[in-house]
Amino acid sequence: MRAAMLAATAMILGAGQAQAGAFGIREQSTEAQGLAFAGAASGSGGVSSIFWNPATITMNPGFVSEQNLTYIGLSSEIRPAPGTNPGFARLGGSGDIGQGAVVPAGATSYQLNDRLWLGIATGAPFGLVTKPNQVWAGEVYGRSSRIFSLAFNPVIGFKVNEWLSLAAGPNIEYFRLTLRQALPIPGLLPTSYPSSFLKGESWGVGFTAGATLTPREGTVLGIGYRSSVHHDIDGSIGVPLVALAPLAGQVRSKLNTPDKLSVGLTQAVSPVARVNLGFEWDNWSRLGTVGIVSKTLGLPVNSLPLNYKDGYTYSIGAEYDAAPNLTLRTGFAYETSPIDFSNRSVRLPDGDRYNLSVGASYRWNERLTLNLAYSHLFLNRSRVLAGIGRDYNVGNIAFAGLVDSSADIVSVGFRYVFGAPPTPAPAPLVRKY
Repeated sequence: MRAAMLAATAMILGAGQAQAGAFGIREQSTEAQGLAFAGAASGSGGVSSIFWNPATITMNPGFVSEQNLTYIGLSSEIRPAPGTNPGFARLGGSGDIGQGAVVPAGATSYQLNDRLWLGIATGAPFGLVTKPNQVWAGEVYGRSSRIFSLAFNPVIGFKVNEWLSLAAGPNIEYFRLTLRQALPIPGLLPTSYPSSFLKGESWGVGFTAGATLTPREGTVLGIGYRSSVHHDIDGSIGVPLVALAPLAGQVRSKLNTPDKLSVGLTQAVSPVARVNLGFEWDNWSRLGTVGIVSKTLGLPVNSLPLNYKDGYTYSIGAEYDAAPNLTLRTGFAYETSPIDFSNRSVRLPDGDRYNLSVGASYRWNERLTLNLAYSHLFLNRSRVLAGIGRDYNVGNIAFAGLVDSSADIVSVGFRYVFGAPPTPAPAPLVRKY
């Protein structure tokens, strides 16, 4: 009886097909976005560079706060292609699955003395909102996906000497997901399928650490690391019919978010111009297959076969001080997605990305600076396939699709300096006797 219930749950809910996608959010700094995040780990993102490298905190004298608000406008459409189950192909495409989202992020630093800084960065390192048409050809593989996260990262930075700074701190992270898809019930038409859901949430703790090196004036090299955060997710699965109520219940799962390594280089080429380079490695492959266990039965119900690959991002950007109170910037980045044809699903049909960005900062007065950035993401056209012989298979219902995606991102922010930096500690008095 127990084994039969587990098998029925896996077949009817299709939990194994629920995929969050490559759901990292890089938009943590308006300044860095204008450079396509080139040099973010070497301080090009202002105080918000703490996200990539906490040691950049020592580059901000005094008491400084930076707040950013970013709108991410994703556009993505999936059209059924030959190979889709004929009974579902006639339901048509997904429509635009992209849902606009506003992402807040901020960072504050406080200089205690000429050697020591305290700070905190807040933001959403992971997120996803996609919602296709309620009735469409791939409805059994996804009707809506939502991931929400929030992280608090206090850091302490130490300036060892004029060319080396170090910093580290805990990363406290909240994670929540809700995935819905059509429930294929024999006897019902696909246009009448109700929805099942999978929900869960968790708190976890990791850490960040980093270093900046300034071998000579005008050159900054930064290296930062964000550890994986382990989440013990408590959740539930649900079905809309009373007859299937025994299949619903509480579940648990273990998820390890990807750790991130960031490297940045900022090089002044003149008193008013700087070139920035960036590299990021995201260890998405550590997610593998995420198991789902029934809390009531204590046995596996199903799994999420994410099976991502590692992600890599390469970026270059330039800044120019057009006037004493105006800085212009632009950048380009190429990102290899952890998702390809082997592991792509309809929830987030991601692909390799090209990021073209522009931005500007206007110094309103000695304390207030306003920031603005715009990015357009070009994504390669891609294919998605689910059904027999694939990791994503619900009731042997075949779905093949062609995906066209792009994104427009607008970010605004400000930096405010609360006071002058503390005076350097006086040199010790040395007496000669």
